[in-house]
Order: sequence, then C-alpha cells, then structure tokens
Amino acid sequence: MKPIVYKIAMERMQILIDSAISNARTDLDLSQRHALLARRISTKYKIRMPYHLRMVFCKKCKSFIAPGINSRIRLGRTSVKSIRISCNLCGHTYRKIIS
Repeated sequence: MKPIVYKIAMERMQILIDSAISNARTDLDLSQRHALLARRISTKYKIRMPYHLRMVFCKKCKSFIAPGINSRIRLGRTSVKSIRISCNLCGHTYRKIIS
C-alpha cells in the first residue's frame, strides 16, 4: 500500500506546485494556497519533497516564493559561483552554490 500512496502524493505535490508557479503572476493568494496544500501533503504522508519542489519555498518563513514575483534572484559576486535568492516577504537571503 505504501508505494501507491507515495506515488499519488508525489504526483499531487507536483501538480500543485506547477499550478502555483503558473498562477503566481495573476493570483498570488491562490498560488500560496496551492503551495501550502503541497506542503501539507508531504507532512501528512511523511514524504520528503524532492529538491526541485523544495526550492520554491523560503528557508526561513516557509512561504512560497516565485522567482521575480515575490523574490529577487542575483548572481553572487564572490569567488564561489552562487545564486543569491532573497525573499521579499521576510527579507531572508540564501545562496545556492553552482558547481
């Protein structure tokens, strides 16, 4: 039973995050709600979200951040190549190292 539940939950999380990203420009509240539902599915069924789904959430305030809409993305100016993502809701900035 567990593999079936896992597969359905992963599909639903993917659909909700895709919908949140596509609706981010037109209706930010709806996109926040879809992302919250995806997060709730992962916690209810104790499934870890894949990296490509986790990266659309702020690390500090755990809200949905759409690139260019409610977050700012900059290339790092240090010797280590990185991308800096700043959440416009809480102001937290975090980096992703580019290998």
